[in-house]
Amino acid sequence: MDSNVPFDQAPAAGIEPTSFSDLVRENRPEALPSVEQSAAAEAPHATTILALRYDEGVVIAGDRRATEGYSIAHRSIEKVFPTDEHSAVAIAGTAGPAIDMTRLFQTELEHYEKIEGEQLTLEGKANKLAQMLRANLPMAMQGLGVIPLFAGYDLGRGLGRIFKYDMVGGRYEQEDFWAVGSGGRDARATIKKRYRPDLPRDEAVKIALEALYDASEEDVGTGGPDVLRSIYPNIAFISREGYRRIGEEEIAALFDALLEERKAAGRVHSRESVPGSHEVNQ
Repeated sequence: MDSNVPFDQAPAAGIEPTSFSDLVRENRPEALPSVEQSAAAEAPHATTILALRYDEGVVIAGDRRATEGYSIAHRSIEKVFPTDEHSAVAIAGTAGPAIDMTRLFQTELEHYEKIEGEQLTLEGKANKLAQMLRANLPMAMQGLGVIPLFAGYDLGRGLGRIFKYDMVGGRYEQEDFWAVGSGGRDARATIKKRYRPDLPRDEAVKIALEALYDASEEDVGTGGPDVLRSIYPNIAFISREGYRRIGEEEIAALFDALLEERKAAGRVHSRESVPGSHEVNQ
């Protein structure tokens, strides 16, 4: 079967559905997430996420805080997930439905590869995620919106690509970088000042970390690096070699270097001004 056949095209009679969601919907519809299984009130929300291209691929990152209104619901939530060997998704919006959608998306891609014997194209993966967002519209209308950021390495074109979405499933490709969530505007401002098309990977990772740190200084919903609890942003990169996550020790070292740089410039006066560093474990 052509890998570019739309997912919403009904399979021929007697042929196994290519879409895992269609397969579950036909046999176990109660297993799929439904509006009745969720409550919009006090649902934890996740922000901020970003992605930027570098010379050999794309970096994708997210902070670790989830909030319930003005309260911190979780200090170390995961917001960046590999979806297959050459792509990843970061989540913003209502955390529960976003994580459920990500897990289903991962299973969809794995199911497609097993049925068809090849990976779906990066364009096809982006289209499938848009379709899943459109299916989530009833939940979004009840306040359970999901806004992902999808990034991957296009083996055919030999470059990293970034796709942003709106809450109703609109899909838009970004040429160089994007950030979304309550701190997205602040993160984009930092990236815009530092970005250039030929960035090496290490510099792109530093820019991602700095952008999330700047967002955390301006946005209460975005968690900055927490040195007391050793909680640092999720940062990964995707190249021709595949998805790789940056270790927390490396991120901690990069963050220490960023602080030293800002202290030398008079922009940070002491370590106590780092978001989260003055908090006491409860």
